[in-house]
Amino acid sequence: MDIAFDYQFRLILIGDSTVGKSSLLKYFTDGRFAEYPQISDPTIGVDFFAHMMEVKDGTRIKLQLWDTAGQERFRSITKSYYRNSVGVLLVYDICNHASFEHIPLWLLEAKRHIEPYKPVFALVGTKLDLVTNGENREVSVEEAKRFSEQHGLIFVETSARTGINVRESFALVTQEIYNRIKSGEYKVENGWDGIKTGFPRSSSLDFNLAMAEPAKSSCC
Repeated sequence: MDIAFDYQFRLILIGDSTVGKSSLLKYFTDGRFAEYPQISDPTIGVDFFAHMMEVKDGTRIKLQLWDTAGQERFRSITKSYYRNSVGVLLVYDICNHASFEHIPLWLLEAKRHIEPYKPVFALVGTKLDLVTNGENREVSVEEAKRFSEQHGLIFVETSARTGINVRESFALVTQEIYNRIKSGEYKVENGWDGIKTGFPRSSSLDFNLAMAEPAKSSCC
């Protein structure tokens, strides 16, 4: 019997407001950059996306993707979404050093709220398209790599305008989660929604039902 998907992983994107989390997700799920004014306003609370992809051995993974608000006044809302996440994308703007300086705080907050679970973390720089011959860049590749190596993070720079490395950033996290399942480090556990198993289907109708959750929804 065929299956709609083998596993479901829940990923959360965190980082300062306006670093480009929503644009990153928009390109990943829709394959296009959202021009102004579609994503000109900061996320309010939490937005939800869903996307299907395959890892290297062909295993089908359904990703639940949670786009969080970066503003302090929404922290009480977004904290509740941390615990059930198995993957965390720490997003900063490579043209805004302050957003990178806040990454350690985002990392600490995520670890604190997700414990005792240990998710896969990725450090994701955005707006690579704005860098020309080194101009506009405030966070060097070397600085970001050094931080990621110190904390055991996946590292990638992206552009949601050109699409460079957008899919790769999610694929790397998804593959690493799957690798940890295969190695026995991660297990499906009752009461934790970070990882769920798929279910059998007998027709394409069941697959459509599996993906029938809203492509995007807002909390608050």
